[in-house]
Amino acid sequence: MLEGVGAELEARILERRARVVVLGLGHVGLPLAVEFARAGFPVIGIDIDARRVAHLERGESYVTDVPSAELEPLVRSGRLRASVDACALAEGDLAFICVPTPMSKSREPDLSYIWRAVETVCEHLHPGMLVVLESTTYPGTTEDVVLPRLCATGLTLDRDFYLAFSPERIDPGNRRYRLRDIPKLVGGASAQSAHLAALAYRQIIARVHVVSSARVAEMAKLLENTFRAVNIALVNEFALICRALGVDVWEVIEAAATKPFGFMPFSPGPGIGGACIPVNPGYLVWKSRRHGFEPRLIGMAEEINRFMPYYAVEVIAEALNALGKPVKGARLLLLGVAYKRDVGDVRESPAVTILEELLRRGADVAYSDPYVECVEIGTGVFRSVPLTAEALAASDGVVIVTDHSAFDYRLIVERAPLVVDLRNATRDLGRQPNVVRL
Repeated sequence: MLEGVGAELEARILERRARVVVLGLGHVGLPLAVEFARAGFPVIGIDIDARRVAHLERGESYVTDVPSAELEPLVRSGRLRASVDACALAEGDLAFICVPTPMSKSREPDLSYIWRAVETVCEHLHPGMLVVLESTTYPGTTEDVVLPRLCATGLTLDRDFYLAFSPERIDPGNRRYRLRDIPKLVGGASAQSAHLAALAYRQIIARVHVVSSARVAEMAKLLENTFRAVNIALVNEFALICRALGVDVWEVIEAAATKPFGFMPFSPGPGIGGACIPVNPGYLVWKSRRHGFEPRLIGMAEEINRFMPYYAVEVIAEALNALGKPVKGARLLLLGVAYKRDVGDVRESPAVTILEELLRRGADVAYSDPYVECVEIGTGVFRSVPLTAEALAASDGVVIVTDHSAFDYRLIVERAPLVVDLRNATRDLGRQPNVVRL
């Protein structure tokens, strides 16, 4: 039974008067802010990027999963505001931390964004506040890193403030499962914290699953993405084997998927990207090693997935060689530099590695991507070029790296002298003499 500030906060949540503050307005934070605003809560989003804040003040979305038509009325009504000033935390009841958690170059967790966000919260922490960490991290972060810092303010868990972890599960570009459709996991630093966090999320999400601790929720998130990473690595290695044996891996996957149980189809590709799948297993590996356990399967999966962009370049080189053309000097047009279909995110994208490696080998490379206007490669900036029949015909080869639905694959196959399809995007066109698949 909640008492004091906890009971007051519970009432404010149920009456949807609780003031929501979201720290970090990227692919995770902005959809969360929008959902709370849609549910009637007063929401303010905080971000250090002034350009993002300016866009939001105009009601313009920069996130694929948040249409401007949905955002603009919330901004116009004042239900959703954005600022670079964190002082709004002083009046906030619910604070959600949605900041990046990348890996360092030495493959160690980079918690600097979390540290800065927590320090900001500490400056404005007050009785009756619930703090929820959504950023993916290693097990123990909430209770061993965040909680001690909050307690150092002199306030006490369950008496003054509450703390929980609820991993983000957003799949950018997924039209079927948006934030409101995905069950939410909640693990609290205390039972009262878990109750209040679950209560808050139930105002915007139909199904909330509460676990026994923040550590369980942190570990569950890592299992979700490690599961995908390992299975992607398996099918990637299977693609290498099939290519060596002269077997069509795509037909093999399609055949295996006819089994109605015991099999889940995954697709091979030029590598994995995004802020989660390439990174999250590394958090688990790092934490396991600190406890004296070497996760060999996960480590090997990471190696296979990191190898795939370089293998893709070898496939491109072989396809050019078959036409009597070396990579050096070849005019190549890459289709897609985003890490996945129909999004504009290039974080950890294998396309960037492929582009860099082709440039290193002396190729003349350009790219076309309707979602990515420009991308930095080394000290240079590459800009997307229009995908025209003339551009296709003028190339020595076209490489489908990201299978955006906006691409006209029939036009691509008809006009390009060579198509290296790393995503099986041309499968509906049947076998074509100028198409080489992964």
